[in-house]
Amino acid sequence: MTQVIEEAVKKVLEESKPRNFTQSIDVVITINDLDVNKPENRLDEEVLLPNGRGKDVKIAFIAEGELAYQAEQAGADLVINKEQLEAYGKNRAEAKKVANSYDFFVAQSDLMPTVGRFLGPVLGPRKKMPKPIPASANPEVILGRLKSTVKVRVKDQPIVQSIVGSEDMTEAQIAENVDAILDVLDRNLEKGQKQIKALYIKTTMGPVTRVI
Repeated sequence: MTQVIEEAVKKVLEESKPRNFTQSIDVVITINDLDVNKPENRLDEEVLLPNGRGKDVKIAFIAEGELAYQAEQAGADLVINKEQLEAYGKNRAEAKKVANSYDFFVAQSDLMPTVGRFLGPVLGPRKKMPKPIPASANPEVILGRLKSTVKVRVKDQPIVQSIVGSEDMTEAQIAENVDAILDVLDRNLEKGQKQIKALYIKTTMGPVTRVI
């Protein structure tokens, strides 16, 4: 399978027209015999891509004191303190803007009740509620991991779509990232990868190539 995916990636890259930005590479997977009306058949997992996403990820860190300082030093795109959380609670439009602008949210565990109250109404529906972490956590490690993480979801349709790299990565790197997503489906689907109906590789604005 890995070699077939590499060949598909190569074809997609060869057929893709040059753009004035680095395009993402996506995988689209359709699944057979999956009743998404049953909650147990829905999927919402974070997958660590072995070769990273190849594209920047925006991460907001909700913390106070030393942890907030360390998060800022480690390169968090936004650091939100308790006072700012409360301000978002009074300004729904600004809260929505923040929710839409960042890919991941992380929060100091003792601030989670405040997060739930003031940002929960906008983060919850977007499936972006933050991971709680202790005040002693190492922000550098957390940020490093999230920058290589994607969310794999099956919700209203039996389809998975995820970024698996960018066009400046090698075919082998992208294929290995696709394998990481297939491993998740293997673990979660009743019949594993045998339940996959079709698998496609595509660039952001380019052609789609069917792998299986």
